[in-house]
Amino acid sequence: MKTKKLALKTVYHILVIAFGFVMIYPVLWMISGSFKDNSEILRGSLSLIPSEWKFSNYPTGWKGFSKISFARFFFNSFFITALSTFGTVISSSLVAYSLSRVKFRGRRLWFTCMLATMMLPGQVIMIPSFLIWYRLGLANSYVPLIFPYFCGQAFFIYQMMQFMSGIPKELDEAATIDGCSKYTIYSHIILPLLKPAIVTTVIIQFYWKWDDYMGPLLYLSKPASYTVSLAIKMFADAASTTDYGAMFAMSTLSLLPVFLIFLFFNKYLVEGIGTSGLKG
Repeated sequence: MKTKKLALKTVYHILVIAFGFVMIYPVLWMISGSFKDNSEILRGSLSLIPSEWKFSNYPTGWKGFSKISFARFFFNSFFITALSTFGTVISSSLVAYSLSRVKFRGRRLWFTCMLATMMLPGQVIMIPSFLIWYRLGLANSYVPLIFPYFCGQAFFIYQMMQFMSGIPKELDEAATIDGCSKYTIYSHIILPLLKPAIVTTVIIQFYWKWDDYMGPLLYLSKPASYTVSLAIKMFADAASTTDYGAMFAMSTLSLLPVFLIFLFFNKYLVEGIGTSGLKG
């Protein structure tokens, strides 16, 4: 029996490793391509080891284009992503607290409207949103990419409400007896207990916003204001030769922020998704 269990466990791990390798192979091939020459990339070789290591792809790609280096594009992406993530955490937690813990007229109606927005595809509101920002004279700026996230995001509001449902309401009642206002209860009691849910929101929102391509494509027209996702696309020029090595090099660097955030906060991500309340 022990031999059979060991054999089954070995086969299981081999299959999992093989499946995992197949899943991450495209990423590994991209990283490998960042050290290859254009001719080797265009040959479509499946090998992950370059025949000739070309480290110059990284400094070449970092130079960017139109005298704008990738340092500028990374700064733009960090600026937009950081503010959007901060706005999402603050606004979503406030709305979640009001819908979950504060009794007011029309609360169920607003909760239903909030859930309804989750069912709308982004393509449905894309054109109306652009027309609104265009008529306000803010289409060619960072405002459309940042401001909406200070108005709450339905997905994260619902997630935080689910987490708050496990926080004992006796804490609110005790704080009220001690003279705390609703805002004090939110900032001093609810918000600290929301740490796992907040970290989950930060990781997911950071990833979504950092990876966003359509938003910057719609609202940014000046190369100096481009994000990393737009800048990488500029390497692909139909009118001239595309430098795939440099493009893969910058694509590899663009993965580092998301990878590091996920690596450092993975523990809180699992806890935030899997926890429905306080642990005893």
